[in-house]
Amino acid sequence: MEPEEAARASARGIGDLPANFMLDGATYERGGQLGFDGVDFYVGGRGGALGDVDGRVVAAAFAFFNHGQIVDSWDRARKVMAPLESAAAFAGCLAAWAHAHLGEGPDYERLAELAGRLVEGADVACAPLFAAWSVLPEPEDPPALALFRLNLLRELRGAVHAGAVLAAGLTPLEAVSVKTPYMAAIFGWGEALPENEAVRGAWQCAEEGTDRAVGRAFLALAPEERTEFVDLLQEAAASVR
Repeated sequence: MEPEEAARASARGIGDLPANFMLDGATYERGGQLGFDGVDFYVGGRGGALGDVDGRVVAAAFAFFNHGQIVDSWDRARKVMAPLESAAAFAGCLAAWAHAHLGEGPDYERLAELAGRLVEGADVACAPLFAAWSVLPEPEDPPALALFRLNLLRELRGAVHAGAVLAAGLTPLEAVSVKTPYMAAIFGWGEALPENEAVRGAWQCAEEGTDRAVGRAFLALAPEERTEFVDLLQEAAASVR
């Protein structure tokens, strides 16, 4: 499998599998137990790896969100817990979700190994959350470790995609209107969505550019290992219970 082909074939799994723990009710229940309100645990936990920075820095990394909403949420989250502590708590929810929901069958140890080599081979340029999360402590349990590293790849692809979207002349809201219009309200966009047919072609060009850029990380794997990674990722996604 060629690098760009592997990036394209793994895009959905890398995007969707780690997102499960972020959307899980147990994660928000844990956030409430810690004193966070609403999405503040998500913002403080995901962004917390950046350290004690100004909210505009976090908003810059959360490219597809309404930036004003991120600044406000970040400021509230910092009053509950120090950012790196929030990140550790959020990572704990990732590990808990993996333990509870990733079924037996896939070789998670091998998946974690291959994902780790992709992480090591990736360029951190323009990917601050990828870089920040890559230096956090990793879980030891193979399913949790695999999910942690897939989440790193999710941050990598998301950051690269944001750059490609902007380079294509699209706004973050226009990109959301094409790919995930059902998430627009959660992302803080209260206004009506733009007509996405008018921007779909530009978005598709950005997606293709994302595959090319992320494909460079797959140079760390041999062609047969790229196929193996994609197959293991699909097995892991199918195992979710």
